[in-house]
Amino acid sequence: MKITSYGGAENVTGSKHLLEVNGHRILLDCGMFQGSRKESDHKNRVMPFDPKQIDAVVLSHAHIDHSGVLPVLAKRGYKGKIYTTCATRDLCSLMLLDSANIQARDAEWLSKKNRAFVPPLYEDTDVYDIMRRFVCFPYGEPVEIVPKVYVTLQDAGHVLGSAMVCINWQEDGRSRRLVFTGDLGRRNMPILNDPWQPGPTDIVLMESTYGDRDHDPIEAMQEELARIIRTTYDRRGKIIVPSFALERAQEIIYALKGLEMRDAIPPMPVYVDSPLTVNITEVFRMHTECFDAEIQNVMRDAGDPFQLKQIHYITRLEDSMRLNTLSEPCVIISAAGMCEHGRILHHLRNNCENPKNTILIVGFQAKNTLGRRIVERQPRIKIFGVERELNAEVKIMNGFSAHAGRSELVAFGQRFKDCAQSLMLVHGEEKALTSLQGALQTAGLSQVLIQKEGEPVSV
Repeated sequence: MKITSYGGAENVTGSKHLLEVNGHRILLDCGMFQGSRKESDHKNRVMPFDPKQIDAVVLSHAHIDHSGVLPVLAKRGYKGKIYTTCATRDLCSLMLLDSANIQARDAEWLSKKNRAFVPPLYEDTDVYDIMRRFVCFPYGEPVEIVPKVYVTLQDAGHVLGSAMVCINWQEDGRSRRLVFTGDLGRRNMPILNDPWQPGPTDIVLMESTYGDRDHDPIEAMQEELARIIRTTYDRRGKIIVPSFALERAQEIIYALKGLEMRDAIPPMPVYVDSPLTVNITEVFRMHTECFDAEIQNVMRDAGDPFQLKQIHYITRLEDSMRLNTLSEPCVIISAAGMCEHGRILHHLRNNCENPKNTILIVGFQAKNTLGRRIVERQPRIKIFGVERELNAEVKIMNGFSAHAGRSELVAFGQRFKDCAQSLMLVHGEEKALTSLQGALQTAGLSQVLIQKEGEPVSV
C-alpha cells in the first residue's frame, strides 16, 4: 500500500489521504482548507490528483475540514461512491449546501472588492450531484468498496455519525488492516458513545490535534461555564459563543440544560442564531441511535435535551438583526466556530468593544483565523475590514473539545505497540505532532511517522 496525504498533514484542515492498494485508489476524506484566504482558495480549487482516477471515497465525518470540497470532486469528474454513516450523510446534505451559499456570498463580496468576478468553489448543483453518490451503512458492517477491499466503519465518538475507517485487504497472500481514526473523540463525553477500541492493526493513520496537551474534565467545564454565565450576568453583559454548528453547539445547549435543571445559572434567554445549527439540531433528534445512555436517561426524565426554558432558535435574518438591539444579559450561540464567516461576525462586531460582555471560545482555532486572534487576545481585531478594540473579556474552554486530548491519544496509540508496522500522525500542528510522536516513542512504539503533505509513503 502507498499512502499520500494531500491535506490534514502538518496542519488541521483540508483532510485528504489517498490510498493506493491492489491497483485501486481510495480517498479518505475530502476536506476544505481553512485559514489564510489566498492560500486556502488555491488549495481548495486545485485538486492535487485526478478525481477521475479515484475509485472510491470514504468519509469519516461531516465537518467541513473533512467533507467540504467533495462538491469540487464532483465538478472535476469523480463518478464513484461516497461511503459513510447515515447520520454523516444527513449532516452533509445540510452542511455542504450551507458551504455553497457561503461560497456564493464570498464570491460576490470579493468580486465587488476586486472589481472582477471571482467564481465560488462550487454551487448548489454540485452539492446535489455529489449527494447522489452517498452510500450509507451502520457501524460494524463490512462493505466491499472496490474488489477485495473491505471497509468497516466504527464509532469514533467525535461528532454525530463520526467514524473510524477500518480497511481490510489481501496483499502478497496475507491479510492486512489499516485504521484511519478520522477525528478521535473523548471518553465520557455527553451525548455520544465512547470511541471504539480497535484490535491488532498493521497500519494506523491517527489524528493528533491535541497531541501536546490535555483537556480539563468535562465536569469541571460545566462548573466553569456556570461561573462565566453568572459573572457576566452580574455585570449585565452578554455571552457571545462562536460555535461550530455540528456537535459543539449541541454540547453547549445540552450543558446549559443540565445547569438549568440544577438551577446553577440565572434565568436568561439563550439565542441560537444560526440556520445551519437549527437544522443540524433537528438531525440530532433524528439519529438518537447515536446517543449514549446518559442522554437517553435525560430524554426519558426531562424530554427534549435541546430545549431550554428560554431558548430561541433563529433562522430569519431580520430576527438575527434584532439581537443587535438587546440590552439585557443573554447568551448568543452563533456560527461559524473559527469566526471566519457567518452571523457570529455581526455579533462580535457589535459586542467585542464592551467590557461587560464575554466572548466564550469553546473550540480549536486554526492559525490565521479571527478566532485565533481572539484567543491570543490581540488588542485590536479586524471584522468586516474594520479594526475594533477587543475590550470584551475572553474566556477559553477547550474542555468542551470533541477531540481526544494528549493522554487519550497516547493510550489509544499504545494499543498498537506490539502489532502496528507503522503509525502515521496526521491532523495536527507542528508542536502537537512532535510532542505526540515523542510520547508514543517513549511508550514503546518504534515506527511513529509524521505525514508530510504530498509525500507518498509505502507501508
